[in-house]
Amino acid sequence: MRIGILGSGNVARALAHGWRTAGHDVLLGSRRPGERTDLDLPVAALNEAAAHAEVLVNATPGTATLDLLHSIGAPALSGTPLIDIGIGLSDDYTELAHPNSSLAEQIQEAFPHTPVVKTLCTMDSTAMTAPHTLDGPSTVFLSGNDAQAKATTGRLLTDLGWPASSQLDIGGITTARGQEHFALLFMGIANGLGSHTFNIKVVTRSPAQDPHE
Repeated sequence: MRIGILGSGNVARALAHGWRTAGHDVLLGSRRPGERTDLDLPVAALNEAAAHAEVLVNATPGTATLDLLHSIGAPALSGTPLIDIGIGLSDDYTELAHPNSSLAEQIQEAFPHTPVVKTLCTMDSTAMTAPHTLDGPSTVFLSGNDAQAKATTGRLLTDLGWPASSQLDIGGITTARGQEHFALLFMGIANGLGSHTFNIKVVTRSPAQDPHE
């Protein structure tokens, strides 16, 4: 697939390398593409990355995302699935920019003809594209209103090493709040571990052991 990734930071670069290894045609979008010649990846202007994309990925800081998307324009984004990985946090990482909502919801509201899927925002970039390096399987979540966009996202997650058994669809776009709000707990866990390379796993009880079944 042709994948346009908005952003050129750690997350964008990790995803770009992961999907290129899987055979996809990836283009990074930057506000200043001329300053990113140091990357071993193709970089273009934001609108060029959007025009290139069959699937668009938001890997920009959540506090800047909406302005950036508006600069591209709704017509250029219409009909293109957008995988949103951004989280809006304060400069000191202690407060959410969207405490009673989520960035994904706000994107979906602002661009109703662009199906948004939230995923991968509950982990560091070091785990996003290398789940096999963790000590056992873990969980990646999907939130969104469009079933086809979720299916496409699921296939792209599989290409990064996330089997279907690790993918958990938790519902519509409003459930993205839970994914984004996990960022505060993520920071606490990272502090306790002394590392950002970890993930969580949803563990259930078998029906035979569950008294409510």
